Amino acid sequence: MIGTRGVPARYGGFETAVEEIGRRLAAGGHRVTVYCRGERHPEREYLGMRLVHLPAVRRKVAETLSHTGLSVLHAAFRRPDAAIVFNAANAPLLPVLRTLRIPVATHVDGLEWKRTKWSGAGQRYYQTAESLAVRWSDALIADATGIQDYYRERFDANSVFIPYGAPILREPDTAKLAEAGYRPRGFHLVVARFEPENHLHLKVEGYRRSGAELPLVVVGAAPYADEYTDRVKALAGDDPRITFLGSVWDQDLLDAFYAGALTYLHGHSVGGTNPSLLRAMGAGAPVVAYDVNFNREVLGEEAGRFFGDAESLAREIEAAEADPDGAAKRGVAARDRAAERYVWDDVAAAYERLCEDLAARRLTRRTVRRKG
Repeated sequence: MIGTRGVPARYGGFETAVEEIGRRLAAGGHRVTVYCRGERHPEREYLGMRLVHLPAVRRKVAETLSHTGLSVLHAAFRRPDAAIVFNAANAPLLPVLRTLRIPVATHVDGLEWKRTKWSGAGQRYYQTAESLAVRWSDALIADATGIQDYYRERFDANSVFIPYGAPILREPDTAKLAEAGYRPRGFHLVVARFEPENHLHLKVEGYRRSGAELPLVVVGAAPYADEYTDRVKALAGDDPRITFLGSVWDQDLLDAFYAGALTYLHGHSVGGTNPSLLRAMGAGAPVVAYDVNFNREVLGEEAGRFFGDAESLAREIEAAEADPDGAAKRGVAARDRAAERYVWDDVAAAYERLCEDLAARRLTRRTVRRKG
């Protein structure tokens, strides 16, 4: 597994997927190698997965690609039966794997070129990388049907639909909330990287326009995003109802926040199946999501509410405070939906089948390119 920050998962959706899938494949008897960057785990193995730590250039435009380049070179000497490369941005390195006849699937993630941080040359690079992923992968992995549709319509390319899984908390422990100074159903929650396409600015503005009596708790940060972070905090001003907690690495505490929120405000707009949304659903959080096809696909029509601007978000926040029991029922519906549709065991089984098909050469570039 190549192209992420690796495990233990401390950063985002890719890392969580690698940990949840890799541990299950390892438990099933497969030899799983995960390439890692950043904080080093003290052991060479983690949950049955072999860890390989390699350096990276610590710059926004080079960090991922530099680390993946070293990872691909390392993998060249190990000759795995199959490689899973995460992030279409790594597509320029796929020919190295192909030259060595290592079958490779690329998890293309969301529509990265739409992210504001990649304007100009960065945007053009990501658009080019998408086409290279189509050209040089033996399989494409899409975590949402909306992503499948995009690759079919733009590139006439097939992809394998495999979503993320959701951790299901039937009896969440919210005791840690008291330690942090909060009570169950006593706050609204945001968990997101500080990036414009995650709409933190809209969530803060919508909350401030509301007549909410319960506080807003904002969890998250982002490297290379100081300007946007300053903008969001300026919108919050001196409103005493809004608290920025920064990154929360204690997963038990973060789960307690999800499980204890009156509403979870989800603003992601350019990804596919978002892991933070799934974690909120699995914890039974009532979700108010930005109105795009990816979020509607995951939530359906019964398990969430949607907003498109600050005014509509303000109304949803006020409605939840006016009817907390109704909000809680939507949270239960969201958890039930996640438990039915987003199961990590099923996800890992799908990756196992994919890798077996890659190793047996049942998936090739011809199966990706619909017109051959």
